Amino acid sequence: MPDDDELYHNDSGLVVFTEEYLLQRGYCCGNGCRNCPYDYKMVPEPRRTRLLEERKNRQASQRGEQE
Repeated sequence: MPDDDELYHNDSGLVVFTEEYLLQRGYCCGNGCRNCPYDYKMVPEPRRTRLLEERKNRQASQRGEQE
């Protein structure tokens, strides 16, 4: 199991791996990890497109909150 600094639990109690942990693993597992640094390369369509769109919306929302 990864160290505590490599994961956290979201509001629903699910385990979420950090981007750093996923980079160390070295590949996309295809599970649609929230912090996937590989642009969901192994996630089948149409889910991959939906996940990329959700990420884009999250990032835009975060930028808006910072301004």
